Amino acid sequence: MTSAALEILGLGLGILGWVGVILACGLPMWQVSAFIDVNIVVAQTIWEGLWMNCVVQSTGQMQCKVYDSILALPPEVQAGRALTVIVALLGLVALMVTVVGAQCTNCLRPGKMKSRIVIAGGAIYILCGVLVLVPLCWFANIVISDFYDPTVPPSQKREMGAALYIGWAATALLLFGGCLICCCSCSQRDETSFPVKYSAPRRPTSNGEYDKKNYV
Repeated sequence: MTSAALEILGLGLGILGWVGVILACGLPMWQVSAFIDVNIVVAQTIWEGLWMNCVVQSTGQMQCKVYDSILALPPEVQAGRALTVIVALLGLVALMVTVVGAQCTNCLRPGKMKSRIVIAGGAIYILCGVLVLVPLCWFANIVISDFYDPTVPPSQKREMGAALYIGWAATALLLFGGCLICCCSCSQRDETSFPVKYSAPRRPTSNGEYDKKNYV
């Protein structure tokens, strides 16, 4: 019962991480304007994401524009698009695979095959966390490098946006949830993998003694 509850907990964390990746993918706040030097007081804030960039006025009005060309985008944006979309699809696959092999469902009969299926679901969640970590760290490295680069004008310096932090939180949920699912499934399989030995009933022989071959 405890392993089943932990397995459900891991599945819930994986689902939350999957939703967080989708949210981070759609948000335009991967990098935002840095308010330094002459940019301390500005009339607008620039948000840049994977799919669009937005300009937020000091009055609260916001205008967003979708990127016109995919091939003209920087390589980190193209990689971020591809990997986040792949993770969103893999997260759906991991959810279905884990539900099929979970202990709380009756899609399959209990056994080694069911344990292997749920372990595969947990492994897919871990893979999702590793894949989405690549564009997040790539963006963060570029933002930090440009921020401390003296050759970059202050007006073009950026800071890490909220989407990066949401993505890192989602990565942690995916990794922890996937590891929890795999560990619970492995422990459950070990508990049920002990061989069962049967001994033949002892039958007395014609002289009233028990035959030695009946002992196991």
